Amino acid sequence: MRTRTLTLTSAAGGVALLAAAALPATAETVPGPLRGPGAAPASAVQEDGAAVTAAELLAEVRSCTRISKGRYRTDSGRAKATVPVCGTTDAVFWKADMDIDCDGRETAVCNKRTDPYFLPETAFRTSRGEPLDSAALPHVVVPGPSGVWDYRTAGLTGGSVVAVVYRDRVRYGVIGDTGPAGIIGEASYAMARELGIDPDPVSGGAESGVTYIAFKDSRIASIEDGALARSRGEELAGKFVTGP
Repeated sequence: MRTRTLTLTSAAGGVALLAAAALPATAETVPGPLRGPGAAPASAVQEDGAAVTAAELLAEVRSCTRISKGRYRTDSGRAKATVPVCGTTDAVFWKADMDIDCDGRETAVCNKRTDPYFLPETAFRTSRGEPLDSAALPHVVVPGPSGVWDYRTAGLTGGSVVAVVYRDRVRYGVIGDTGPAGIIGEASYAMARELGIDPDPVSGGAESGVTYIAFKDSRIASIEDGALARSRGEELAGKFVTGP
């Protein structure tokens, strides 16, 4: 779970701005069968020639019916909140940057040496009660509940399926962590890597141009099953662009 925001990368790829904020949260275990340790829970990637394209998804989120009471900042260093959370009948979406979430299971790329603010926990856990593996599982971070917006009121929770669009790529994952209540725009190391975004937790991320689409009432049985998230995401995205 996030207690601070990660990076604010300059357009020239300069030094990242790291900011701390105390925002504790309680981890939640999401039930479901666990894939074996030798499995690749999040490595399955949608081919760019799949049925639903980035353009088709973006066409469905051109206009915003705001469901948040206010707007979010994209980083703690941003003085102005500019990002609303928007809603449709079937989904919730926002357009922001992407900071890199490396929290959870300690790995070679996600640890205290690679990420000065590394936390060994995620707000949502595997079916065995273990933190998620941000290096392997594509997932998205949502802001902690606040007066601006509470993701739970929109039919979202840990394990809800999301589509993330960046340039001409679409990748699928789950909601896996929560962040500061006033900041939006963060996803796991694995999600960034699959989208072609630099996944480095300090210097990586994308300053803008990322669209997050979270499907309502879509929680999968096993939050750590990346292949299931992908197949369910492709199904939901198809319905989203074609209608019932």
